Amino acid sequence: MEFVIAAVVLATGMLAAALLFRSGRRRAADGEAEALLRERDAELKRRADRAESLERSLDRRAEELDRREQELDRRSSLVDAEHEEVQRLRSEQTRALERAAGMSAAQAKQALLREVEEDARQDAGRVIRQVEEETKRDAERRVRSILSVAMQRLAGSHAAETTVSVVQLPSDDMKGRIIGREGRNIRALENLTGVDFIIDDTPSAVVLSAFDGVRREVARMTLEKLLQDGRIHPARIEETYYQSKSELEAHIVEVGEEAVFEAGVQGLHAELVRLLGRLRFRTSYGQNVLAHSVECAQLAAIMAQELGASAKTARRAALLHDIGKAVTHEIEGPHALVGGELARRHGESEAVAHAMEAHHNEVEPQTVEAVVVQAADALSGARPGARGESLEQYVKRLRELERLAARHDGVDKVYAMQAGREIRVIVTPGSVDDDGAAHLARSIAREIEQELEYPGQIKVTVIRESRAVDYAK
Repeated sequence: MEFVIAAVVLATGMLAAALLFRSGRRRAADGEAEALLRERDAELKRRADRAESLERSLDRRAEELDRREQELDRRSSLVDAEHEEVQRLRSEQTRALERAAGMSAAQAKQALLREVEEDARQDAGRVIRQVEEETKRDAERRVRSILSVAMQRLAGSHAAETTVSVVQLPSDDMKGRIIGREGRNIRALENLTGVDFIIDDTPSAVVLSAFDGVRREVARMTLEKLLQDGRIHPARIEETYYQSKSELEAHIVEVGEEAVFEAGVQGLHAELVRLLGRLRFRTSYGQNVLAHSVECAQLAAIMAQELGASAKTARRAALLHDIGKAVTHEIEGPHALVGGELARRHGESEAVAHAMEAHHNEVEPQTVEAVVVQAADALSGARPGARGESLEQYVKRLRELERLAARHDGVDKVYAMQAGREIRVIVTPGSVDDDGAAHLARSIAREIEQELEYPGQIKVTVIRESRAVDYAK
């Protein structure tokens, strides 16, 4: 029994201890929850204070903006009022001026423009007259200076190209046979032909030098025949010379007849045909004079037909216009005047002779055909490749053209085309506008005129384009 009581008491004590422990844990948990609640309340209070502060700041800014808006409205009203006042004063001033002048503003503007335009025309006319007078005073001096420089620079190379022929020898041993004992063979050759035979260190070659192309051709034929025959002595030289001369005269007539047939001209005097054939051995700036004359005849006929002039007269005059060059070493005077006199002497009409004489303005052109012959002569001489120009000078000119254009701002690429007669400049669209492209073309053209020397004219084309590029993937 006592044991049961003790067990009950022990169980009761254990139950009481468990209840006490549980109660303590609950009080601790309640304390922690209360602390968390206090912290949350404090945080909420701080956030509420910040929100209230921001609200007050926004209210102040809104008030400031309202105040500024009102100030701007007030200033705008003042500006409008002042503008209206200025317009009113200007209108009153214009009306006062119109009353004082006795005309309206439009009438006054027109009168002022007329007066300014008249003054500008007078000033422009005065400036133009001054420029013309100065140009006339300076023209002859400048032309002489330019011609002297051009002749000094180009005379040597041009003479070498047009006055020299080269005969190839089978071996250098032939040089001694051509010279002969004590130089008798070469003296005989030079006395008969009137050509200088230059025998120097040039291997297997003899150089023939003379201004007369016909004489030089006779000397060349004579020497080649002697080399083929092998017998070189004064008697054989004389025989071969006259044989070559006779053959060349016949060849000259054949060449002249071929040129007349090609040009489409009939009824020429035999002497004029022979003189035309002599032009086969004459060059002008590297251009064969006979080929140039035939080309001029064809051009002149085409232009005369288009203009309604006499194609027959223009054709004959153009074919014969340089015939005076065939005898300028025998007759003194400009080749145009000499050619006109030869044409009259051999039965050509006055219209033909006049057109021949006027093609270099030795006489003033009086007929349409004379002007047509001038134009045909200029066209044939100025076309690309017609007249001699060294490759080095040609390439140098192309490079200078491209260099002049490429040094401008906004230029992307430069191409010299048409044998240097046209230059195409491609610009960057973002750097050069349409007006700038026109100004650039003019600037490049002026620089080319000032810095380069060239025949004819050069066309400057500036290309500006915009491109949009995309890719399909």
